[in-house]
Amino acid sequence: MSPPPGGEPIRPIGLLAAVAAYGIWGFSPLLFKLLASVPAPEILAHRVVWAVLLLALPIALTRGWHKVVAIARDRRLRWLFLGSTVAISINWLTFIWAVAHDAVVQTAMGYFIFPLVTVLLATLVLGEKLRRRQWLAIALVALGVGWMVAAVGAVPWIALILAVSFSTYGLLRKLAPVDPIVGLFVETALVAGPALVWLVWLAVNGQGAFLGGLGAGVDIGLPLAGLLTTALPLTLFAFAGQRMPLAVLGLMQYMNPTLQLLLATLAFGEPFTTNHGVAFGLVWCGLAVFVSGYARRRRKPALAGQESAEKAAH
Repeated sequence: MSPPPGGEPIRPIGLLAAVAAYGIWGFSPLLFKLLASVPAPEILAHRVVWAVLLLALPIALTRGWHKVVAIARDRRLRWLFLGSTVAISINWLTFIWAVAHDAVVQTAMGYFIFPLVTVLLATLVLGEKLRRRQWLAIALVALGVGWMVAAVGAVPWIALILAVSFSTYGLLRKLAPVDPIVGLFVETALVAGPALVWLVWLAVNGQGAFLGGLGAGVDIGLPLAGLLTTALPLTLFAFAGQRMPLAVLGLMQYMNPTLQLLLATLAFGEPFTTNHGVAFGLVWCGLAVFVSGYARRRRKPALAGQESAEKAAH
């Protein structure tokens, strides 16, 4: 496959891996809807415990334990990963709870607006300067959220918590650049101990959902929460990231909330009113402004390089 202007080539195998990763995340509400009878904190505990076991396999196969030890020995990294663990735990717990309480439309909104929240955080924390298009994009998203508040009479807390927690997670991981699989292993390992102790206590006291008589769907679904929503898609994502431009990989992330929105309205029967349409329309306009501005900035160096090559040829 030919490369994008001024970029590295997009390998078909990388594209398939990216589609698979975002597709799994996009359809993940189906799994959590199956587990709706299980309390969200218990699902989160299972997700963490099963994920850390599964993530240990690629680290062991690639002999990457020295990377884990390096994080443990670095005081700055320890604090950064503690913060990222808290952020991703809040994100996961909120998402699981939202699916069980028929709020997948809000989860979709949260993941649509999180890239612009990330840009805003980079400005506030890292001192990065925003261009006029970026400010316009953020303003349009803010208008969309404001419309929901005015029309529905309630703040879309789920969307905002998901956007802010995931943006904070991304910011902290940017400050601690390590292999994504190793990083997520460390984050899940930090809470796997308490999670396992709690799950054992629930089982001993006859309150655990796993093998607790709630059906095969729950008994199979809880381990799958660690595999299908964490370990497998992250591995596919890391694989794709090595075989295609990160800019393309970043734009493809909108597959996830798009699939969630389709599931919410077509499969789960959640209402999508005119007010939702206006709010999402403003958010999508903001994303369009943001993406078009980003594409223009990438095109300029590519065109400049092409003109230089043509002058050199003549």
